[in-house]
Amino acid sequence: MRFFSDEPVPRACVDIAVAAANTAPSGAHFQPWKFAVIGDAETKHRIRVAAEEEERVNYEGGRIPPEWRAALARLETSSDKSFLDAVPWIVVGFAEKSTAMPDGSLRKNYYVNESVGIACGFFIAALHAMGLSTLTHTPNPMGFLTEICARPGNERPYILFPVGYAAADCEVPDLARKPLAEAIAESPRQSG
Repeated sequence: MRFFSDEPVPRACVDIAVAAANTAPSGAHFQPWKFAVIGDAETKHRIRVAAEEEERVNYEGGRIPPEWRAALARLETSSDKSFLDAVPWIVVGFAEKSTAMPDGSLRKNYYVNESVGIACGFFIAALHAMGLSTLTHTPNPMGFLTEICARPGNERPYILFPVGYAAADCEVPDLARKPLAEAIAESPRQSG
């Protein structure tokens, strides 16, 4: 969903969603994630400008191969990311490949992608349970988010989440989900 209202969302809702994400299982229980929360208009606009610059290279500059562009065509996505200015909040999930320890050393983290992916899933589920909308936006490359969000070098941007309510005139693609019979594989195969 890429059509958001500018209706305010209490910061407490974002905090609750991050608290839910923080309950996710993780490799060695190291919780290798940080969620940068952005609510000020100037920083949101800087993120929009940088994201659109990368996306123009993707869409118009040929970085996205033709097969991928064809797959995206039915979703009508483009380099326009004006929703990043409209939403009350942008939350960026960062993955910590290592964690800075109090003595200045770095501790290696394990199963980082899996752990952060699960935490981000919990974050999305919590937002939806509160009646909020989001989008898993992954402008690639995303290094600009490290600089704009002032995050250290041991973290890398994982997913950018615009957070808000759906616009009254919101358009949602009519997407069918895979039938349950195609999503379940019995192992070993059950008879009957």
